Amino acid sequence: MPSATAPPVARKPGEQAMKRGGLTNAMKRLFLILTALSCLPALAPAQQVVEEIIARVNNQIITASEFERSKDQLKDEARQHDPNNADKLYADREKDILRDLIDHQLLIQKGKDLDITGDTDLIKRLDQMRKDMKLDSLEDLEKEAVKQGVSWEDFKQNMRNDIIMQKVIGEEVGSHLSLTQQEEQQFYDEHKNEMERPEAIRLSEILVVPKPVTPPAPAATDATASDPASAAQPAANDTTRQSADEAALAAAEAKAKDLLKQLRGGAAFEDIAKKYSDGPSAAEGGELGVFERGKLAKELEDKTFTLKAGEITDVIRVKQGYAILKVEEHQKAGVPPFSDVLPRIQDALYYQKLQPALRTYLTKLREDAYIDIEPGYVDSGASPNQTKPVETDSAKEATAKKLKKHKKLGIL
Repeated sequence: MPSATAPPVARKPGEQAMKRGGLTNAMKRLFLILTALSCLPALAPAQQVVEEIIARVNNQIITASEFERSKDQLKDEARQHDPNNADKLYADREKDILRDLIDHQLLIQKGKDLDITGDTDLIKRLDQMRKDMKLDSLEDLEKEAVKQGVSWEDFKQNMRNDIIMQKVIGEEVGSHLSLTQQEEQQFYDEHKNEMERPEAIRLSEILVVPKPVTPPAPAATDATASDPASAAQPAANDTTRQSADEAALAAAEAKAKDLLKQLRGGAAFEDIAKKYSDGPSAAEGGELGVFERGKLAKELEDKTFTLKAGEITDVIRVKQGYAILKVEEHQKAGVPPFSDVLPRIQDALYYQKLQPALRTYLTKLREDAYIDIEPGYVDSGASPNQTKPVETDSAKEATAKKLKKHKKLGIL
């Protein structure tokens, strides 16, 4: 713990922590985007209706239909997050819908000013999504989107915009935030009760299942049917079957012991699991997940909870055959040491500071922008220092071109 008289040491949150948080949140939103886009109503080519513009942000526009779609998406998110309080959640956030749409436009436009395209990250995220969905190629991912009635180009553009906004926030806001050792220690001291955790382990397995060969049943004939000795045939078949099962069990045990020998000799558990395990988790390297004490069968708990992270069990007889378990992590009960949770503390403090800093940044962008809101709509993020723009001929021309493009694409 730092000395009470020690000066604060300013540090920026770890770059990996920032990237990790952004990527995780983005991946969660990908499926929401996919669902939202699949719900958009398709307009027939004949419906060339010029739609109401409710806001202009520099040379971009926000339409009434975009506003309504955002309201519908917010309702869906509220129902998914907390079905019992969905109406209250929606009511609390409805006032900020136009603010958020303007925020997005400002951040995307700032990204263009900073020459941020997001193209490289877009390919990486699409490929990660492909892997998560266990698809062979990006073409297969595109087909899945099309099956759901989603425009592939719209889907990619939504994801690209998401990347651009994250990068702008990271460069323009996040990079200027700093944390002190005192802040980190104070957060730890104030949240110890929330950090308390039960003893738990994260396990991986290699499972070897016996593969018996069932002997073929002899064909019944009239002669054998009338022969008294044939009455003993079922018992003989049972004996043969039992012998086959015992042989298969012995072979499975021998194979498991051989795999254990390879592991003791330095072979990678994940590689052996992928190649030889008969368990459903083989493709993931045997990953089983996290188990708190008391959640496993007592025999397995006794053999695993005594191990340290990285250690493996001997061959264990289980219902399906024979298993070898590896303890990937072993979490002790109680409040974890400060050093163990420091990355989590830094993430929490970073996002605490990010929210007000981001709002301040967006307010400054508003003051430097030309924003015009139609009567009846309110930007809850508006700055008192904003000035209502005088629309120039060039701005009118840009707006007209955008409307023409929207009509051509069938958006309006």
